[in-house]
Amino acid sequence: MTISLQSTTQRYRASPAGLSLILFAASWIAVILIAAIFADRLARFDVTEMDLAARLKPPICFGGSIKHLLGTDELGRDVLSRLLFSIRTTMLIAVGATFLSMVIGTTFGFAAAYFRGSVEHVIALLTDVQASMPFLIVALTVMAFFGRDMVLFIGLMGLYGWERNARIARGLAIAGQSQGYAATAAHLGAHPVRVYLQHILPNTASTLIVTATLLFPEIVLAESGLSFLGLGVQPPTTSLGIMVGIGREYIVRAPWMILVPSLVIVFTTISISLIGDWLRDQLDPTLV
Repeated sequence: MTISLQSTTQRYRASPAGLSLILFAASWIAVILIAAIFADRLARFDVTEMDLAARLKPPICFGGSIKHLLGTDELGRDVLSRLLFSIRTTMLIAVGATFLSMVIGTTFGFAAAYFRGSVEHVIALLTDVQASMPFLIVALTVMAFFGRDMVLFIGLMGLYGWERNARIARGLAIAGQSQGYAATAAHLGAHPVRVYLQHILPNTASTLIVTATLLFPEIVLAESGLSFLGLGVQPPTTSLGIMVGIGREYIVRAPWMILVPSLVIVFTTISISLIGDWLRDQLDPTLV
């Protein structure tokens, strides 16, 4: 049943409709990256620039002006400009947190695979504790004690999901140790760190990359949720979660304020998930 389901799914991804979906996802991610990198040049207004005479103006498609393509918010700030900088902030947090989570998880996983014994048991205990603790409660506690600094917030988000990465990295490292290339390097006197960095890590990188692409959208959603609740990025810095949080108060009078950032979050997370799923099919040799 599982094999049949996998085969059906893979045939769909190889079909014209599936390839078109992957192409759309890749194009959307490219647009998001361009928006994040060149937000300064693409934005026509500063994120804090207010025009109370133009507050709650609709987007151009609903009778608005070309001056504000996506309308304005409750303070007359340009929604498109704020959206561009929000994308930059959210992507910066998500990329940094995903990288940090992968580094922490891979390091612990490789350490558990190499030392085994008591070290492995301690790391397994840490992963179980991390998996059992609701991330929202941890975030509330940390932000209450240490403040809401951007660097601290990225570090906090980097703790999200590292236990899954550790378990995957441990399994990959144990499997890699039994392969000829790792055993040969060890017998030739190579240092364990060199064996892991130059032999095991490159041969497991494809699976770890796929894991990162699946973790990335989860961090985007987590960051957006925390910022929506007022626990993440703080004004005047803006993010997609903050825009959704502000827009909910005007969902009837100015629905574009919540609709635009919400659609960006939905399309971005779905697109990255599709790309990650496609990469898994391309890079994982165990999938037939």
